[in-house]
Amino acid sequence: MPDGLDHDHEQEELHTTVSHRLLAAGLRYTRSRREVVDVLAASDRPLTIPEILEQAESLAQSSAYRNLTELIDAGVVYRIVAGDEYSHFELAEDLTHHHHHLVCTRCGRVEDFVASEELEQNLHGALDDAASSTGFTVQHHRLDLVGTCQDCTPTSA
Repeated sequence: MPDGLDHDHEQEELHTTVSHRLLAAGLRYTRSRREVVDVLAASDRPLTIPEILEQAESLAQSSAYRNLTELIDAGVVYRIVAGDEYSHFELAEDLTHHHHHLVCTRCGRVEDFVASEELEQNLHGALDDAASSTGFTVQHHRLDLVGTCQDCTPTSA
């Protein structure tokens, strides 16, 4: 299948899944919600509300807040609280791919990163060991590395 058709098919599957989740939550998949999903799907990192509004020009700020809250409640969007004044938003991991976050405590930027298979296996083992000692069952994990990004880290001269 050519790349364009494959991407179109993935987008169609994404919107079908989102629609089903919203219906299960008693919500309709409105144009505004679809616009938020499209913006988040096109991004390579979690976005703040101002960044979402920059890309979804027809979306009112009040509508963005309301729709994001409803998308979070329906399990479509995940909220990341960073070191800045804004929350960051991304599609739920089961709609995209497994990844982790680099969170800058100075500027608040959040970047996605994918760990190596070896690191994921070691992490799973360590987390399962820690959880099983308390009777907890792990369903999945999220890892945020907190520090300063390259732009905010002082360089030594």
